[in-house]
Amino acid sequence: MNVQQLRISPYDANTYLVNGKILIDTSMKPDRLVQQIKEHTDIHNLELIILTHCHYDHTASASHIATTSGAHIAIHQDDAPYLNDDIMSVAYIFGHPTPDIKADITYQDGDIIPLDDGEALEVIHTPGHTPGGICLYEPVSKSLFSGDTVFPDGSIGRTDFSGGSARDLSRSIEKLTHFDVQTLYPGHGPVTDDNVKRQIQLSLEMARSV
Repeated sequence: MNVQQLRISPYDANTYLVNGKILIDTSMKPDRLVQQIKEHTDIHNLELIILTHCHYDHTASASHIATTSGAHIAIHQDDAPYLNDDIMSVAYIFGHPTPDIKADITYQDGDIIPLDDGEALEVIHTPGHTPGGICLYEPVSKSLFSGDTVFPDGSIGRTDFSGGSARDLSRSIEKLTHFDVQTLYPGHGPVTDDNVKRQIQLSLEMARSV
């Protein structure tokens, strides 16, 4: 699995380009994101845009990228209704209305997204930050795209936005502790491969203390 981390600015969510075909999350600056994608692949090679949750900083450029590339937009079924909701998407925090985003594909827990060479992404439903938040696990490389569920060094996603739940987040992180993760690709912050299972355990301890 080939992963490129695209970072538009310190305030944007991370975007990950997987095998030049799949985009995981999008930034808030569509033109700059298109430029970065073109540094790695033909924009028309994109097939799928996976949104880990409905928050504006992860979704704002999705429609622009989809229109430019022809890629489909996918999100968990529980967050799909909130893509165009200014409150649930927290667009109001950034001073913008939500762009018009329509999900072409909706996921459920356990869905499998095929990649190349026998690799695949497993959809893990991890509510807590949002009702339909997901993580994506690739078992061959033991990689986890964690959205805003867990971050490096034991940090966790906020639960004080509309639709958030500290109890649900704790249960979601406990679920992640059962996966053998060697590389963490978080929704914000640096990619890490430093004893990731321990970092996730620290996130669980943090969630339980909230």
